[in-house]
Amino acid sequence: MSHNSFGHLFRVTTWGESHGPALGCVVDGCPPNIRLTAEEVQVWLDKRRPGQGKFVTQRQEPDAVKILSGVFADDRTDGQVTTGTPISMMIENVDQRSRDYSEIAQAFRPGHADYAYFAKYGVRDYRGGGRASARETAARVAAGAVARKILDGVTIRGAVVQIGPHAIDRSRFDWDQTTENPFWCPDPAMVSVWEEHLEMVRKSGSSTGAIVEVEATGVPAGWGAPIYGKLDAELAGALMSINAAKGVEVGAGFASAAFSGEENADEMRMGNDGPMFLSNSAGGILGGISTGQSVVARVAFKPTSSILSLRQSINEAGDDIDLRTKGRHDPCVGLRAVPVVEAMTACVLADAFLRHRAQTGGGAHLPGKVADR
Repeated sequence: MSHNSFGHLFRVTTWGESHGPALGCVVDGCPPNIRLTAEEVQVWLDKRRPGQGKFVTQRQEPDAVKILSGVFADDRTDGQVTTGTPISMMIENVDQRSRDYSEIAQAFRPGHADYAYFAKYGVRDYRGGGRASARETAARVAAGAVARKILDGVTIRGAVVQIGPHAIDRSRFDWDQTTENPFWCPDPAMVSVWEEHLEMVRKSGSSTGAIVEVEATGVPAGWGAPIYGKLDAELAGALMSINAAKGVEVGAGFASAAFSGEENADEMRMGNDGPMFLSNSAGGILGGISTGQSVVARVAFKPTSSILSLRQSINEAGDDIDLRTKGRHDPCVGLRAVPVVEAMTACVLADAFLRHRAQTGGGAHLPGKVADR
């Protein structure tokens, strides 16, 4: 299997399966002399960790990360720092229940990657979906923790803005609320609505979709490149690579199709510290290059494919069968997707920063002055 790596100067390779002994990642291209400890990576993994509530999978994984290479500490360094060599991190699997999947060893779960993997490779790891499992995203979160360390001055935060048919009220959007409830919800009034909806979905053995929004503030103007290195294209590709993602929009996204030219254009005025934008339909990116505004994107996640409802399918022998999926699954993958969306955004921005610095020295040329960003 190829294509397990992404990024250019900041390059990430993930490895491992849902029910294998361990999974992890290798981060290549991280600059040297950046303080990095396992405890700092663990903070972000704990936000994604399963088994932390009744509305997520009950698989009990500590997701304890080990840094195997790429860091060094002695009396000449200020704590443990990166060395500029590949950073390898490992997370052991300790709560696999492979027997839960014995009944689908030769059956294809509708809506899952089972059939596509088998059609391509002629073999598949049916235990939890192997590489197709959302368990793989733990490695992405670990890589994202490294990326955040080199994004000085950039803040990345995510929120769930819709679960099933229930969307937040934008007039009540409050980023501070996302840490105050288990749903990463920025609208306090929606918490009880989502809880009731998810309880109904969970008890019926079904699942529901969600939309996650991510915002990166502090991104200076100039990151990204025209045509084939567009920041929004690379961000969209990274977010679409997340398990169960079925749609990505940047800025106003699909809503902009209904705008007039006047409504869509982000007007500008000169402020005391440089250009000021009066709106952000572009999501902080124009011509594939960051403008200095907040980078904003949203990701639509489909309902979890593994459900208890009896569904029609086929098996490897080509027989028609009726199938229900047992095991421990998230009724809504969007809840644990927030740290993953943040991590992928961090990796893309870290790569864009390093590439921009390599080409231009890091400067951003603004009207009326040259800003050293």
